[in-house]
Amino acid sequence: MSEDPRFVRYSVIVPLCNERESITPLYGRLKDTLDATGHTFECVFVDDGSTDGSFPLLQEIAQVDSRVTVVALRHNAGKSVALGAGFNAARGDYVITMDGDLQHDAADIPRFIERLEEGFDIVCGWRNQRDGSLLQRAATRCANWVLGKLTGVRIHDWGGGFKAYKRQLVSEVPIYGELQRLIPVLALRRGAKICEVPITTAPREHGVSKYGMASKLPVFLDLLTVRFLLRYLSRPLHFFGTAGVLAVFAGGMLEAWMLLWKLLYGMHIMTDHGPLLIFSAVLIIAGVQLLALGLLAEMQVRHYYQSRGRHTPYDVACVIRAQRNEEEVSD
Repeated sequence: MSEDPRFVRYSVIVPLCNERESITPLYGRLKDTLDATGHTFECVFVDDGSTDGSFPLLQEIAQVDSRVTVVALRHNAGKSVALGAGFNAARGDYVITMDGDLQHDAADIPRFIERLEEGFDIVCGWRNQRDGSLLQRAATRCANWVLGKLTGVRIHDWGGGFKAYKRQLVSEVPIYGELQRLIPVLALRRGAKICEVPITTAPREHGVSKYGMASKLPVFLDLLTVRFLLRYLSRPLHFFGTAGVLAVFAGGMLEAWMLLWKLLYGMHIMTDHGPLLIFSAVLIIAGVQLLALGLLAEMQVRHYYQSRGRHTPYDVACVIRAQRNEEEVSD
Protein backbone atom coordinates (compact mmCIF):
# COMPACT_ATOMS: atom_id res chain seq x y z
CA MET A 1 0.00 0.00 0.00
CA SER A 2 1.54 3.30 -1.09
CA GLU A 3 1.74 6.23 1.29
CA ASP A 4 -0.09 9.51 0.81
CA PRO A 5 2.35 11.77 -1.10
CA ARG A 6 1.05 14.78 0.81
CA PHE A 7 2.70 13.46 3.98
CA VAL A 8 6.41 12.93 4.46
CA ARG A 9 7.53 9.78 6.23
CA TYR A 10 11.30 10.32 6.24
CA SER A 11 13.40 13.48 6.11
CA VAL A 12 17.09 13.10 5.34
CA ILE A 13 19.05 16.06 6.74
CA VAL A 14 22.50 16.76 5.31
CA PRO A 15 24.51 19.64 6.82
CA LEU A 16 27.36 20.65 4.57
CA CYS A 17 30.00 23.32 4.23
CA ASN A 18 32.09 23.74 1.08
CA GLU A 19 31.16 20.33 -0.36
CA ARG A 20 30.14 21.43 -3.85
CA GLU A 21 31.84 18.52 -5.62
CA SER A 22 30.02 16.00 -3.44
CA ILE A 23 26.50 17.44 -3.71
CA THR A 24 25.45 16.04 -7.10
CA PRO A 25 26.60 12.42 -6.53
CA LEU A 26 25.19 12.50 -2.98
CA TYR A 27 21.79 13.68 -4.20
CA GLY A 28 21.74 10.96 -6.88
CA ARG A 29 22.54 8.22 -4.37
CA LEU A 30 19.95 9.50 -1.90
CA LYS A 31 17.24 9.70 -4.56
CA ASP A 32 17.89 6.18 -5.83
CA THR A 33 17.99 4.65 -2.36
CA LEU A 34 14.93 6.44 -0.99
CA ASP A 35 12.86 5.80 -4.12
CA ALA A 36 13.54 2.08 -3.67
CA THR A 37 12.18 2.08 -0.09
CA GLY A 38 8.65 2.94 -1.21
CA HIS A 39 8.23 5.54 1.55
CA THR A 40 7.54 9.23 1.02
CA PHE A 41 10.63 11.27 1.75
CA GLU A 42 12.36 14.60 1.47
CA CYS A 43 15.99 15.71 1.45
CA VAL A 44 16.91 18.75 3.54
CA PHE A 45 20.29 20.21 2.63
CA VAL A 46 21.61 22.78 5.11
CA ASP A 47 24.27 25.05 3.64
CA ASP A 48 26.38 26.07 6.63
CA GLY A 49 27.88 29.25 5.16
CA SER A 50 29.63 27.65 2.18
CA THR A 51 31.89 29.86 0.08
CA ASP A 52 32.55 27.48 -2.82
CA GLY A 53 29.28 27.96 -4.69
CA SER A 54 27.39 25.11 -3.01
CA PHE A 55 24.22 27.16 -2.56
CA PRO A 56 23.54 27.91 -6.26
CA LEU A 57 23.97 24.21 -7.04
CA LEU A 58 21.56 23.27 -4.27
CA GLN A 59 19.08 25.81 -5.62
CA GLU A 60 19.20 24.16 -9.04
CA ILE A 61 18.48 20.76 -7.52
CA ALA A 62 15.58 22.14 -5.46
CA GLN A 63 14.03 23.68 -8.58
CA VAL A 64 14.09 20.31 -10.34
CA ASP A 65 12.98 18.12 -7.42
CA SER A 66 10.20 19.36 -5.13
CA ARG A 67 11.25 16.82 -2.52
CA VAL A 68 14.44 18.79 -1.89
CA THR A 69 14.53 21.60 0.67
CA VAL A 70 17.52 23.91 0.99
CA VAL A 71 18.26 25.85 4.16
CA ALA A 72 21.03 28.45 3.81
CA LEU A 73 22.68 29.91 6.91
CA ARG A 74 24.12 33.41 6.67
CA HIS A 75 27.47 32.34 8.10
CA ASN A 76 29.26 29.22 9.24
CA ALA A 77 27.61 28.40 12.57
CA GLY A 78 28.76 24.85 13.17
CA LYS A 79 27.26 21.41 12.75
CA SER A 80 24.97 21.57 15.78
CA VAL A 81 23.31 24.79 14.60
CA ALA A 82 23.03 23.43 11.05
CA LEU A 83 21.34 20.28 12.32
CA GLY A 84 18.98 22.36 14.45
CA ALA A 85 18.00 24.37 11.37
CA GLY A 86 17.45 21.13 9.47
CA PHE A 87 15.27 19.69 12.24
CA ASN A 88 13.12 22.83 12.18
CA ALA A 89 12.67 22.62 8.43
CA ALA A 90 12.01 18.87 8.28
CA ARG A 91 8.43 17.66 7.88
CA GLY A 92 8.90 13.90 8.13
CA ASP A 93 7.80 11.67 10.97
CA TYR A 94 11.41 10.49 11.19
CA VAL A 95 14.65 12.29 10.41
CA ILE A 96 17.91 10.76 9.25
CA THR A 97 21.12 12.76 9.50
CA MET A 98 24.24 12.09 7.50
CA ASP A 99 27.36 13.96 6.44
CA GLY A 100 27.70 15.57 3.04
CA ASP A 101 31.22 14.39 2.19
CA LEU A 102 30.21 11.01 0.65
CA GLN A 103 31.83 9.09 3.51
CA HIS A 104 28.39 7.88 4.58
CA ASP A 105 26.81 5.40 2.20
CA ALA A 106 23.20 6.19 1.32
CA ALA A 107 22.67 2.47 0.73
CA ASP A 108 22.73 1.99 4.53
CA ILE A 109 19.56 4.06 5.00
CA PRO A 110 17.19 1.04 4.70
CA ARG A 111 18.92 -0.43 7.79
CA PHE A 112 17.94 2.65 9.77
CA ILE A 113 14.39 2.57 8.39
CA GLU A 114 14.01 -1.08 9.36
CA ARG A 115 14.93 -0.40 13.00
CA LEU A 116 12.75 2.71 13.17
CA GLU A 117 9.79 0.73 11.88
CA GLU A 118 10.46 -1.79 14.65
CA GLY A 119 9.71 0.92 17.19
CA PHE A 120 13.10 2.39 18.12
CA ASP A 121 13.24 6.14 18.69
CA ILE A 122 16.94 6.63 17.87
CA VAL A 123 19.15 4.51 15.63
CA CYS A 124 22.89 5.22 15.72
CA GLY A 125 25.30 4.25 12.98
CA TRP A 126 28.24 2.18 14.16
CA ARG A 127 31.47 2.51 12.19
CA ASN A 128 32.94 -0.81 13.27
CA GLN A 129 35.68 -0.55 10.65
CA ARG A 130 37.66 2.64 11.25
CA ASP A 131 40.49 4.15 9.23
CA GLY A 132 43.38 6.08 10.71
CA SER A 133 46.47 5.29 12.72
CA LEU A 134 46.59 2.88 15.62
CA LEU A 135 46.85 5.81 18.04
CA GLN A 136 43.74 7.49 16.60
CA ARG A 137 41.71 4.28 16.77
CA ALA A 138 42.84 3.67 20.35
CA ALA A 139 41.97 7.24 21.36
CA THR A 140 38.54 6.99 19.72
CA ARG A 141 37.78 3.67 21.39
CA CYS A 142 38.87 5.04 24.75
CA ALA A 143 36.72 8.18 24.30
CA ASN A 144 33.67 6.10 23.33
CA TRP A 145 34.18 3.90 26.41
CA VAL A 146 34.47 6.90 28.73
CA LEU A 147 31.37 8.53 27.24
CA GLY A 148 29.42 5.31 27.66
CA LYS A 149 30.46 4.96 31.30
CA LEU A 150 29.68 8.56 32.19
CA THR A 151 26.32 8.72 30.44
CA GLY A 152 25.07 5.18 30.94
CA VAL A 153 24.26 4.90 27.21
CA ARG A 154 26.00 1.92 25.63
CA ILE A 155 26.95 3.24 22.20
CA HIS A 156 30.10 2.10 20.41
CA ASP A 157 30.41 5.13 18.14
CA TRP A 158 29.53 8.54 19.57
CA GLY A 159 31.22 10.68 16.94
CA GLY A 160 29.37 9.43 13.88
CA GLY A 161 26.87 11.75 12.24
CA PHE A 162 24.85 8.98 10.56
CA LYS A 163 21.83 8.63 12.86
CA ALA A 164 18.04 8.42 12.68
CA TYR A 165 15.51 9.92 15.07
CA LYS A 166 11.82 10.16 15.69
CA ARG A 167 11.19 13.83 14.86
CA GLN A 168 8.74 14.41 17.71
CA LEU A 169 11.44 13.35 20.14
CA VAL A 170 14.38 15.24 18.68
CA SER A 171 12.35 18.44 18.31
CA GLU A 172 12.15 18.62 22.11
CA VAL A 173 15.91 18.27 22.62
CA PRO A 174 17.98 21.50 22.75
CA ILE A 175 20.94 21.36 20.35
CA TYR A 176 23.83 23.80 20.66
CA GLY A 177 27.59 23.72 21.11
CA GLU A 178 28.65 20.19 20.17
CA LEU A 179 25.55 18.56 21.63
CA GLN A 180 24.62 16.86 18.36
CA ARG A 181 26.89 13.99 19.45
CA LEU A 182 25.08 13.71 22.77
CA ILE A 183 21.47 13.75 21.50
CA PRO A 184 21.03 10.10 22.59
CA VAL A 185 21.87 11.09 26.17
CA LEU A 186 19.41 13.99 26.18
CA ALA A 187 16.75 11.84 24.54
CA LEU A 188 17.27 8.98 26.99
CA ARG A 189 16.01 11.28 29.73
CA ARG A 190 12.69 11.30 27.86
CA GLY A 191 12.48 7.53 27.72
CA ALA A 192 13.83 6.99 24.20
CA LYS A 193 14.62 3.50 22.88
CA ILE A 194 18.09 3.46 21.31
CA CYS A 195 19.87 0.91 19.15
CA GLU A 196 22.81 0.69 16.73
CA VAL A 197 23.27 -0.57 13.19
CA PRO A 198 26.60 -1.23 11.47
CA ILE A 199 27.42 1.12 8.63
CA THR A 200 30.13 1.34 6.00
CA THR A 201 32.36 4.36 5.56
CA ALA A 202 34.36 5.42 2.54
CA PRO A 203 37.43 7.65 2.27
CA ARG A 204 36.73 11.31 1.56
CA GLU A 205 36.66 11.84 -2.21
CA HIS A 206 36.69 15.66 -2.34
CA GLY A 207 37.66 18.57 -0.13
CA VAL A 208 39.26 18.45 3.31
CA SER A 209 37.98 17.21 6.64
CA LYS A 210 36.56 19.79 9.05
CA TYR A 211 37.23 17.59 12.07
CA GLY A 212 40.42 16.72 13.89
CA MET A 213 41.59 15.72 17.32
CA ALA A 214 41.19 19.29 18.58
CA SER A 215 37.51 19.30 17.59
CA LYS A 216 36.86 16.43 19.98
CA LEU A 217 37.91 18.36 23.08
CA PRO A 218 34.69 20.45 23.34
CA VAL A 219 32.69 17.21 23.44
CA PHE A 220 33.92 16.48 26.96
CA LEU A 221 32.98 20.00 28.07
CA ASP A 222 29.50 19.54 26.64
CA LEU A 223 29.38 16.15 28.35
CA LEU A 224 29.81 17.89 31.71
CA THR A 225 26.90 20.15 30.79
CA VAL A 226 24.71 17.20 29.83
CA ARG A 227 25.72 15.30 32.96
CA PHE A 228 24.67 18.26 35.08
CA LEU A 229 21.40 18.74 33.17
CA LEU A 230 20.45 15.08 33.51
CA ARG A 231 21.12 14.79 37.23
CA TYR A 232 20.69 18.26 38.72
CA LEU A 233 18.51 20.32 36.38
CA SER A 234 15.55 20.37 38.76
CA ARG A 235 17.61 20.28 41.99
CA PRO A 236 20.77 22.40 41.56
CA LEU A 237 21.12 22.92 45.31
CA HIS A 238 21.96 19.22 45.64
CA PHE A 239 25.03 19.79 43.45
CA PHE A 240 26.23 23.16 44.69
CA GLY A 241 25.05 22.51 48.24
CA THR A 242 26.97 19.25 48.54
CA ALA A 243 30.18 20.88 47.33
CA GLY A 244 29.57 23.87 49.60
CA VAL A 245 28.91 21.79 52.72
CA LEU A 246 32.03 19.69 52.07
CA ALA A 247 34.15 22.82 51.64
CA VAL A 248 32.78 24.47 54.80
CA PHE A 249 33.22 21.23 56.76
CA ALA A 250 36.82 20.76 55.61
CA GLY A 251 37.72 24.39 56.31
CA GLY A 252 36.02 24.27 59.71
CA MET A 253 37.84 21.09 60.72
CA LEU A 254 41.18 22.63 59.81
CA GLU A 255 40.36 25.77 61.78
CA ALA A 256 39.25 23.68 64.78
CA TRP A 257 42.43 21.61 64.66
CA MET A 258 44.66 24.69 64.63
CA LEU A 259 42.68 26.27 67.46
CA LEU A 260 42.99 23.10 69.52
CA TRP A 261 46.76 22.97 69.04
CA LYS A 262 47.05 26.63 69.97
CA LEU A 263 45.10 26.11 73.20
CA LEU A 264 46.86 22.88 74.21
CA TYR A 265 50.40 23.50 73.04
CA GLY A 266 50.59 27.26 72.53
CA MET A 267 51.30 26.91 68.80
CA HIS A 268 51.65 30.22 66.93
CA ILE A 269 49.29 29.69 64.03
CA MET A 270 50.47 32.47 61.68
CA THR A 271 54.11 31.51 62.11
CA ASP A 272 53.83 27.74 62.01
CA HIS A 273 50.76 27.21 59.78
CA GLY A 274 50.06 30.50 58.01
CA PRO A 275 49.37 28.98 54.56
CA LEU A 276 47.11 26.33 56.10
CA LEU A 277 45.12 29.02 57.91
CA ILE A 278 44.59 30.93 54.67
CA PHE A 279 43.62 27.72 52.84
CA SER A 280 41.02 26.81 55.45
CA ALA A 281 39.56 30.33 55.33
CA VAL A 282 39.31 30.13 51.54
CA LEU A 283 37.52 26.78 51.84
CA ILE A 284 34.93 28.23 54.19
CA ILE A 285 34.33 31.30 52.02
CA ALA A 286 34.09 29.19 48.86
CA GLY A 287 31.67 26.82 50.58
CA VAL A 288 29.38 29.64 51.65
CA GLN A 289 29.44 31.03 48.10
CA LEU A 290 28.54 27.63 46.64
CA LEU A 291 25.63 27.32 49.04
CA ALA A 292 24.40 30.78 48.06
CA LEU A 293 24.78 29.90 44.37
CA GLY A 294 22.76 26.73 44.90
CA LEU A 295 19.97 28.64 46.62
CA LEU A 296 19.84 31.17 43.79
CA ALA A 297 19.72 28.34 41.22
CA GLU A 298 16.85 26.71 43.15
CA MET A 299 14.95 30.00 43.03
CA GLN A 300 15.52 30.23 39.28
CA VAL A 301 14.25 26.68 38.74
CA ARG A 302 11.14 27.34 40.83
CA HIS A 303 10.47 30.58 38.94
CA TYR A 304 10.91 28.78 35.60
CA TYR A 305 8.30 26.12 36.34
CA GLN A 306 5.81 28.43 38.07
CA SER A 307 5.98 31.19 35.45
CA ARG A 308 5.17 28.71 32.67
CA GLY A 309 2.46 26.92 34.54
CA ARG A 310 4.64 23.85 34.92
CA HIS A 311 4.84 22.52 38.44
CA THR A 312 6.57 19.27 37.61
CA PRO A 313 9.90 18.64 35.84
CA TYR A 314 8.66 15.57 33.99
CA ASP A 315 6.88 15.00 30.67
CA VAL A 316 3.72 12.88 30.53
CA ALA A 317 3.37 10.74 27.42
CA CYS A 318 -0.22 9.68 28.16
CA VAL A 319 -2.65 8.94 30.98
CA ILE A 320 -4.81 5.80 30.92
CA ARG A 321 -7.65 5.35 33.38
CA ALA A 322 -9.86 2.30 33.59
CA GLN A 323 -13.54 3.16 33.17
CA ARG A 324 -15.41 2.46 36.38
CA ASN A 325 -18.70 0.59 36.47
CA GLU A 326 -21.66 2.94 36.78
CA GLU A 327 -23.31 0.68 39.40
CA GLU A 328 -20.21 0.90 41.57
CA VAL A 329 -20.18 4.68 41.23
CA SER A 330 -23.84 4.97 42.28
CA ASP A 331 -23.24 2.80 45.33
